[in-house]
Amino acid sequence: MCLRRNKYFFVFLTAVISTPAMAQTTASYSNPINGRDNNPYSKYGLGELLNGNNVAMRGAGNATSAYANGYTINTDNPASYSLLERTTFELGGVASTRNTTGSINGAPQSYRSGTASIAYMTMAVPVTRHGGFSFGFRPYARTYYSLRDTISSGTMPPSPIDSAEMIYKGEGSLNYAFIGGSVRVKGLSAGFNFGYLFGNTFNSTQLNPYDYTNATRSYVSEYSTQTRVGGIMWKGGLMYTAKLDSFITLRIGGSISLNQKINQHFTEYHISGYNFGDTVIRDTAYFQPETKGKLTLPTSYSGGFMLSKENKWSVMADYSATQWSEFSSDLNSHMNRNIAASSYKMSLGTEYIPDVNDLKHILSRCTYRLGGYYGTDYITPSATTLNYYGITAGMTLPFRRFQTQMSYLHAAVDVGRLGTTDNGLMQQNYVRFSLGFSMTSKWFERAKYQ
Repeated sequence: MCLRRNKYFFVFLTAVISTPAMAQTTASYSNPINGRDNNPYSKYGLGELLNGNNVAMRGAGNATSAYANGYTINTDNPASYSLLERTTFELGGVASTRNTTGSINGAPQSYRSGTASIAYMTMAVPVTRHGGFSFGFRPYARTYYSLRDTISSGTMPPSPIDSAEMIYKGEGSLNYAFIGGSVRVKGLSAGFNFGYLFGNTFNSTQLNPYDYTNATRSYVSEYSTQTRVGGIMWKGGLMYTAKLDSFITLRIGGSISLNQKINQHFTEYHISGYNFGDTVIRDTAYFQPETKGKLTLPTSYSGGFMLSKENKWSVMADYSATQWSEFSSDLNSHMNRNIAASSYKMSLGTEYIPDVNDLKHILSRCTYRLGGYYGTDYITPSATTLNYYGITAGMTLPFRRFQTQMSYLHAAVDVGRLGTTDNGLMQQNYVRFSLGFSMTSKWFERAKYQ
């Protein structure tokens, strides 16, 4: 009876306290679990957005708007498919380590976490001299965090039951499967990607009151949600290629994805419990069955150029931006909080081949890359803009040759920083190692007879 009379009181406390707490990262510390990449900022919006570019472009600062060559798939601008010369298959993975630092009540705090995962799998086929198509799969966003707060009557938000512990947990991912095509008329190429974005995310906030007279006799409550999304997402791109002389090429490119709505399914439930020390009795106080609505994705666009000398060097620059003021969820209000009005990114990269015709020294035939980037993230916890920047380096090793087939091993490293320690936030220093494999082959080629 006591549990039934009081469970709604603690559910109410959870709803009231967790609502502003989900919008803050102040006065909290992170608790890595199972060696996973615990990212406190991934509890906002769609989670941590992931890089879908191949390893070659990651090493050159991710300057992708105008990047194209005959043996590399650039899914970031689908207009590049018509410039492919061979059927190409690419597979890549990424391993990252993240050191998060900050201050809680004046005391320095830090922790390290990391993870490894598949980054993309893509295949592209040139079907004519002026067209091509591609299809593939890649992770789009990731959510994983485990946070704890100690709250009291003097904290913000204040605790109406004196001292208590708040535990925040979240886990989930979004993935993107797509198919795209491109056509080229003289120097102008146009292309589109059409794909399906899908995945689900689970978030929970748990309240554990401190009972100093009898710590094993206390009420606990939990507020949990599950969000599942699925829908068509598209992107278009243009490229224009001009020959400045026999060896030098200038390419200008850009891409755009207008705001679009995808399906969203949302489930919510509240649980209260009583801790008897050796047993915790739980009871569902509120359950909202799955409801359907829409998730609006924002408009994004990019533009840049690539200046290159055939089989020798390339220089690339890029600018991209996203209008996050258009982002909204019909069903899950937490997704709409602490989202920036817009975000942007500037990238610069270069690549160099010492001697592509040196058959005796394989390192002379390698492609070496260097780049950097600077931008702002799409979330603003505590009304604070999160800047990020980094430098990149990489190389491509050609390691197998046949008459109609070539294989490559790609490697890249990205060293950067995200965020700030101002306003009680956490700053992240990260290192990402990417490794990729690609294989090219001539398809649809007529056999030659002598």
